[in-house]
Amino acid sequence: MPDRYEIFPKFLQEKWPAKDHYQLLKAEWAKDEDLLLICRREYIDFTKTYYRLANLGEDYSSMFLQFHSGDNRPHGRPGKLEEAARLIVGQAKKACDLVEKGKFPKAVCLGGGMHHAKPGCGEGFCVYNDVAFAGKYLLEKYGLQRILILDTDAHAGNGTAEYFYEDPRVLFIDIHQDPHTLYPGTGFTHQIGEKEGKGYTINLPMPPYAGDACYRMAFEEVILPVTSEFKPQIILRNGGSDPHYSDNLTNLGLTLKGFRMIGEKVREMAQICGGKAIDMIGSGYNKEILPHAWLALISGLADFSVSLEEPVHDPGPHRGGPAWDETQRMIQELKEMLKEYWKCLGRPLPS
Repeated sequence: MPDRYEIFPKFLQEKWPAKDHYQLLKAEWAKDEDLLLICRREYIDFTKTYYRLANLGEDYSSMFLQFHSGDNRPHGRPGKLEEAARLIVGQAKKACDLVEKGKFPKAVCLGGGMHHAKPGCGEGFCVYNDVAFAGKYLLEKYGLQRILILDTDAHAGNGTAEYFYEDPRVLFIDIHQDPHTLYPGTGFTHQIGEKEGKGYTINLPMPPYAGDACYRMAFEEVILPVTSEFKPQIILRNGGSDPHYSDNLTNLGLTLKGFRMIGEKVREMAQICGGKAIDMIGSGYNKEILPHAWLALISGLADFSVSLEEPVHDPGPHRGGPAWDETQRMIQELKEMLKEYWKCLGRPLPS
């Protein structure tokens, strides 16, 4: 769905014109020296050459599976796909600079959250990991020591997790559909980091059909308390519309009000760090719902009022039933895993 990047800016300006509310800014393409912060040289070189030749109709695929999973192989001529991947990283870089230099307290990257890409491997339709780049860039250039990454995509951010799995400077919180039921099959509660980073990876695998109330419980019982205890210097969030109940690839149950709630919770979390937050928003596989959910996320983050009418049939409230009970069980299991690392997780769930 490459047209999502044409659909949403038009939708945004129709529903909430810029005026004095926000600025639409352009970013520059990431250079090799930027990508080397997160990727191995041989991966960059192969990826650049492969997609350039593929767009010319030439075959250069003999080594493809050494560097990419099969879902990253284009069908036909892919256009300037590798350049587009660089632009996504360039957006993240510009967002970091804008926020850290005090130009804006918050920045939103339209297109981003390529959280499956790893240092030497592209997968899950992700080529270069802009989320990992933002974290690494803030550590290296601005010397930050406490960065919180919140991944709300329906799929677990396995690539981002790998980058920071041993790094206590980056708290990675990932709320996603149960990996028993969805790609990439990682992101279980027992995956909590290693070495110095143990306890700084927190996975919240949500059961299928988990809706707004389940997500609210996860925020109130885990995400908000841990944020307060960690005291981040900036919040990075990625994820788009795929936790919506009508998404074509996933089985979660968020409504538009649930997406706004996520934005509101991120805004609340960011109060700890002077309001500093960067959103990388890109996912979603239902074209009808995608712009509405993206706008709901941004409206919550930026605290502006917008009509949130579901464009598709609403299955009704999701509180109660198996998803609610399973979410409670999952959170209790997670607290047991992490209570020795976080004081705030030592208290039991309310009955």
